[in-house]
Amino acid sequence: MFKLNSAVIGVGKMGRNHARVYSEISNLVAVCDLDEKVGEEIAAKHNCKYYKDYNLMLKENKIDVLSIAVQTNLHKKIAIDVIGHGVNLLIEKPIANTVQDALDIINAAEKNKVKLTVGHIERFNPAVIKLKEIIKNKDLGEINSVMSRRVGIAGSPVTYENVILDLAIHDIDIFNYLLEKEPTKFYSFLGKSIHKDREDYADILLRYDKTNAFLQVNWLTPIKIRILNITGTKGYAELNFITQELKVYKNNYTTDYNDFGEFVVKFGYPSEEFIQVEKKEPLKLQLETFLNHIEGNDSGIMSPLDSLTALRVAVEILDKGEK
Repeated sequence: MFKLNSAVIGVGKMGRNHARVYSEISNLVAVCDLDEKVGEEIAAKHNCKYYKDYNLMLKENKIDVLSIAVQTNLHKKIAIDVIGHGVNLLIEKPIANTVQDALDIINAAEKNKVKLTVGHIERFNPAVIKLKEIIKNKDLGEINSVMSRRVGIAGSPVTYENVILDLAIHDIDIFNYLLEKEPTKFYSFLGKSIHKDREDYADILLRYDKTNAFLQVNWLTPIKIRILNITGTKGYAELNFITQELKVYKNNYTTDYNDFGEFVVKFGYPSEEFIQVEKKEPLKLQLETFLNHIEGNDSGIMSPLDSLTALRVAVEILDKGEK
């Protein structure tokens, strides 16, 4: 349990989970939301104060850390105000909806010596953390392809975002994180199907030196799928973001065979290993890591500059992708 005072601005679908976790690991002092009914309900549930005005909340309470979980076009204004009060903050992804707004937030945090991170929650998925370790150990050899599918009907009406900033940015960041590189090229096809006012499906190919990374996102597939596949010179890995399951197949291929029949007998069935992953809530790991960071402990917190990189790629895909 951390002795830090926490708060949340925006307690809708994601923000209420921030409030729940903060109440478990810190001293949740207040929540803020324009919807009085929702805000008062969450405040009562966690025995904290409710505010409709976040500036009043910041003025009346000593707050050490705060999460912003509102629509993206409001991130910059609220973040700048929070930073002006000297409060450390986590902003739900994406950091902003324009690169300039993101830069303004990052620069303000640096100037005011406020600790800032962004809620790219998949970095804290235990299966992703384990896969990162496997890649760094070269257990899969040199990575030549990555494939990710993040599809499914939106769980609630998506009023402000497009599918690139809502979904694709997750995997763009995960690709960057696992490969420890930024893409040098991209090819994308995106469009508007059901949601005529914003993109709701996309197929994207990113080039990382000699590694190809393919990403499919949409709000159209009738079932929720969150999977990642990686192929290397020594093996292949399958990851399920939802179940936190990770499976690795080792490559047993050689040229030591005379015909296809002998190849099938010798090498047709690669070794298969289910990797042990201790399942944990990614949001809780993320907030614990950030609170540790605020307390001065060395931790694997995400740099806001990494979020800026993911946003820059996402915005470029939106601007230059084929439609």
